[in-house]
Amino acid sequence: MLKKYLTKNISLYGTDIEVKRDEIKEYFLRTYELYEKLYDIFVDNSVYYTQPEPLRHKLIFYFGHTATFYINKLIIGRYIQNRVNPTYESIFAIGVDEMSWDDLNNSNYNWPDVNEVKEYRTKVKQVVLEYIENCDFTLPINWDSPMWVILMGIEHERIHLETSSVLHRQLDIKYVKKSEIFKEYIEYKNAPINELLFVKGSLVRLGRDKKSDFYGWDNEYGSYMHEVEDFKASKYLVSNQEFMDFVLDGGYENDEYWSDEGLRWRDYKQVKHPHFWVQDGNNYKYRTMTQIVDMPWSYPVEVNFLEAEAFCKYLSKKTNKNIILPSEAQWHRLSEYCGLEYNKDYSLQGIANINLEYNCSSVSVDKFAHGDFFDVIGNVWQWTTTPIDQFTGFEVHPLYDDFSVPTFDTRHNIIKGGSWISTGNEVLLSSRYAFRRHFFQHAGFRYIEVEQLILNAHEIEQGAFVLEEQKFYDEVFLKLNEVVNLDTIKNVLNIGCFYGGLVFDIHKANKNIAITGIDFTARNIMIAQKNLDTFRYENIEFWQGDSCNLKKHFSGYDLIILTNSFNEIYSLDHMIDDLILKLNPNGKLVFAFKSEFDQELVQKYINERNIESYIWQISIN
Repeated sequence: MLKKYLTKNISLYGTDIEVKRDEIKEYFLRTYELYEKLYDIFVDNSVYYTQPEPLRHKLIFYFGHTATFYINKLIIGRYIQNRVNPTYESIFAIGVDEMSWDDLNNSNYNWPDVNEVKEYRTKVKQVVLEYIENCDFTLPINWDSPMWVILMGIEHERIHLETSSVLHRQLDIKYVKKSEIFKEYIEYKNAPINELLFVKGSLVRLGRDKKSDFYGWDNEYGSYMHEVEDFKASKYLVSNQEFMDFVLDGGYENDEYWSDEGLRWRDYKQVKHPHFWVQDGNNYKYRTMTQIVDMPWSYPVEVNFLEAEAFCKYLSKKTNKNIILPSEAQWHRLSEYCGLEYNKDYSLQGIANINLEYNCSSVSVDKFAHGDFFDVIGNVWQWTTTPIDQFTGFEVHPLYDDFSVPTFDTRHNIIKGGSWISTGNEVLLSSRYAFRRHFFQHAGFRYIEVEQLILNAHEIEQGAFVLEEQKFYDEVFLKLNEVVNLDTIKNVLNIGCFYGGLVFDIHKANKNIAITGIDFTARNIMIAQKNLDTFRYENIEFWQGDSCNLKKHFSGYDLIILTNSFNEIYSLDHMIDDLILKLNPNGKLVFAFKSEFDQELVQKYINERNIESYIWQISIN
């Protein structure tokens, strides 16, 4: 049954528009339906409201989230005008990566009934199908094409197909059942003895241009070159059996193997063994997505970066060698050395446990050879030492400006190679996905030996205030003091807060005011939060949000100040109505725009609603 859902990546090129339209329609339908099938492994609807990972939302969020994504991006791109369900498209919009602005407070959500969300997904499917069938586009499809937003939605859903499967695997086993679609394969044999094999160094060139054959995320574009020295790499991924030596030798208890970050995580979680191992007396069993089975010792161990790093330090001491995890560039050099091509689509090639082609679980680490090595791609993702950052020439896509930038914080390490459930863009060698070092995915590792330990130089600067922007917020604050007595204000909402400049100015004037800052751009909120953490101000919170579709619990303000770009406001009358509902009686509304805006139209809407307000255009020279 799974075979009908298997796909290859869609080429952006072609000669016939209608043929390409049909390809995209089929790709969308298979993706959308396969994602829903993943939730059929639940024993009943109550499981949607469980939270297998406390740092993530309840599972109902992810069921609704991928559908909401299509509508929100189509609205932002102004490709459609009408929402399907504004409430759903707010509560299902944000919250997947443990960011400070991810609102995981369940009291702020009134999660809808599962059947209602299923009905919503059906309505969204029809909207997307109608868009695909009527979209006017040309070939090749590029970054600016009106069809790009659909490919973005499909690839986004394929990411969640994988990350949701991890959350399902973290559920209590009583909540899941075997599936006729997602069949697992369990094989019992001893793991092969691992060994280090030579890899010749070379200049590695990474990054794609925008003429590439397949869809890519923003962080893949640009260029980067690195001279990789000779090194040795383990022939196989580290198996459960090989990792067992670390467990038996007290690796989890020995502080010398763990980084400071690793120690904090280990002690907080009281970890004694890999997450998907299940203690069974003095032995271990193994958790797949739908079963607990006897330990398949030849399967790759699945751990987070911190555990993989600790293992390498343990093995270094044991062998008196410099054993480390590979960098992104070293992983690419290994794949190149094994004959794999950077821009080739390896889906439906039958060469790896990837793209759901072989099984819905890992397999033995000696099943798929690539040159002299095994599992260079597929089976499980492989951790690297490289925190994700941008290539030269990096640009943010305007429809998804917080896909990559919030992860350029040195806290998200790149994983490479894909897993058994990696599909679409994830199958490409050029893809670059990154997760927090303590996160669990279907991810393991391969270790390498180098002559000298390599220090990582990927620190990036975040958090510097942009002086010109701050001048604008300083001017807003001065004008605000002319019309509002801040001593009489208890609650303020600043929409378009940027890095928090106005929020901090108001706080300094009256520390008793509770202030909420909201910005559409996640990287702005990231820096605002960093500034907040630095100065340790109280009564301030920052959230990511859309000024035209704010969550309902943002309400009860004495003063609302709108300082975002006028161009971000795609539904002015609706937004003003919503802001008025969020004001307390006698509350005030302030519009402050830096760039040109339609003052006459804003004034017209305000006059019709009879609310005390101030409308300013502030020029900064």
